[in-house]
Amino acid sequence: MCATCGCGDDAGVRVTTVGHDGHSHAPDNGHDHPDDPDRARTVVLEQRILAKNDHLAEHNRTWLAARSCVLVNLMSAPGSGKTSLLERTIAEAALPLGVIEGDQETLVDAQRIEAAGCPVVQINTGAGCHLDADMTARGLRALDPRPGSVVVVENVGNLVCPALFDLGETRRVVIMSTTEGPDKPLKYPQMFVGAHLVLINKVDLLPHLDVTLDQIVTNVRAVAPTAGLLPVSATRGEGMTHWYRWLERLASPVIDERHPAG
Repeated sequence: MCATCGCGDDAGVRVTTVGHDGHSHAPDNGHDHPDDPDRARTVVLEQRILAKNDHLAEHNRTWLAARSCVLVNLMSAPGSGKTSLLERTIAEAALPLGVIEGDQETLVDAQRIEAAGCPVVQINTGAGCHLDADMTARGLRALDPRPGSVVVVENVGNLVCPALFDLGETRRVVIMSTTEGPDKPLKYPQMFVGAHLVLINKVDLLPHLDVTLDQIVTNVRAVAPTAGLLPVSATRGEGMTHWYRWLERLASPVIDERHPAG
């Protein structure tokens, strides 16, 4: 049981590569949950888990830096369009990309990414509702990105727990779709507060919705005033070139500001 969010781990965590031969491969299925005599003391255990996670996250940053790679932690609620956005990015962005897919079950998203022509590793968390730095480390080893790559982690669809866990990412990106309504930043502020960039997806549907782009932007700005904001449509392509340019600047070693997109 995860003390930080209450998710169970009985189903186990599985790391799977998806190869061009059409078969899945499981390079590492270990999952370490050390016994802690203070387990009942929830707050103390939360601090210990997060401190351990932060330590592992720094190891991930060192590992990535040695390979001149950057890591983007892509987070959202389920159904926001993360996988569709990645499919279009793979097809159109002139970048060396690798993807780590996080889902509780199935290889569906990893198979979509592999079909789009991108190296991918699937991490299934079982009953877990987020990825952590240890899972990410195992995913990175399995992915083995080539030097200079942009590695995108498509985190488990959840607007709560993923915000707590540093994966060793270079940047945090949150996608919210117009179909979710304008109130998500206010209801789930922790997710948006930590974002370097917020992508507002499915803007092509705004004419059919009782919500405006201004409402969404206002609520994002209320909790994350310095985060970058990009309205996009992953299906129609609107705004996607700005997203590609953001990734290109991130991959450039001369860019090191916290919020490279305005």
